[in-house]
This record gives sequence, C-alpha cells and structure tokens, in this order.
Amino acid sequence: MRTPTASLAALGLTTLALTALGVALPATARASAPCDADWNSHGRDGNVRAWRDVDCRGELLGTTPGSDPDWWDTKGPFQGGDGDAASSVMNSGFVGGKDVVAFYFRLNYLDTAYGCLKPGEKYVDDLTRNRFTNGHTMNDSIVSHTWVTASACAPGSFIS
Repeated sequence: MRTPTASLAALGLTTLALTALGVALPATARASAPCDADWNSHGRDGNVRAWRDVDCRGELLGTTPGSDPDWWDTKGPFQGGDGDAASSVMNSGFVGGKDVVAFYFRLNYLDTAYGCLKPGEKYVDDLTRNRFTNGHTMNDSIVSHTWVTASACAPGSFIS
C-alpha cells in the first residue's frame, strides 16, 4: 500500500522529469468551458472576438477579420459602448503573417500601451490577469485593436 508521502514523491519526480524534457504546462494556462465551446463552434476562422464578461460570456462585443481603430465610434465591428468593455478576447485568426492581435489602451493605436494575443494562445478568458505595457489592467480598458506580426510585440507584452 502506498503512503500519501510516497505518492507525492512519485508525483514530484514525474513533474521534475517532464519539466526536464520541456513538457511542463505554463503556470498561467487556464481553460474556460464557455471559451472552449465558442472556439470549437468556429475554429480558426480568421477573426478576433471580444466579450463583455469573463469566460467568453455575456454580450459578444464584436467579431472581425480586420482591425478597428476606435471601439467607441459608430463604424466598424466594435461600436459605441464596446470601448472599455471587454473582459475576454479570442484570436481565431489564420496562422502566418500578421496573426497576432494587438489590443490598445488608446484609440488609433497611437499609444505605446498594448497587449498582444498570439494565435496559439487562442483566447484570454479573464483580462483581469493581464496588463497593458504601461501597467494598466486590460480588463474593461481596450479601445482599439489591429493585426500585427509577433515581432511587432515587445517582450513581456504577450497576454494569456
């Protein structure tokens, strides 16, 4: 019969072995059933999406394959009250080229404060865990977005 201590030791050794092999899971990785369900319903369809609430719930603020310099205006896929309202976002863009979404703290991408979402990350289910490059929380603070290459994003600007 194994003791709890022996089981914990075995688990620790297994984790250590997987880490040594480079198989460790990122500490910030979290799964969201609603976000997974939305992802599974459309897959990689070339769009960026944003929701009012965490876990890809509540009002879908917008969906677009393009960029939008002003989530407060009356044009484009994000309009009016969409600015400063997103609590979860998704990158289901096509992989290659400009496949990273840069979300901005200011209109028209004029500010250096942004956060980048890689296509492999798929979504951020709770923006309260993320900060723009200026240190401000991303939750309820996005007002524009554009598609960029990963090299356009500074180290430390990637969100998850």
